Amino acid sequence: MDRVDWIGSIGVFQILLAYVLNMLGKLNKGDLTFILLNLVGAGMACLASILMHYMPFIILEGVWALVSLISLLQFKWKSKKKTFI
Repeated sequence: MDRVDWIGSIGVFQILLAYVLNMLGKLNKGDLTFILLNLVGAGMACLASILMHYMPFIILEGVWALVSLISLLQFKWKSKKKTFI
């Protein structure tokens, strides 16, 4: 395996790990760990897709990373809101 394969494989592993832990009831979709696994995993998979010049997965993983980033921002916003109340 080359560098691109490792980046993509680690990224996909993180996404799948988040999914499996969610299905097993170990992580909720609102947990910071779940959000970060998806964000970093999708970012790495997107990077690998960019390096391979494979547009369908650039779009897929890019959108996945964007949605995860929005979830992270919502998580941070809720955390700040709880702190002030």
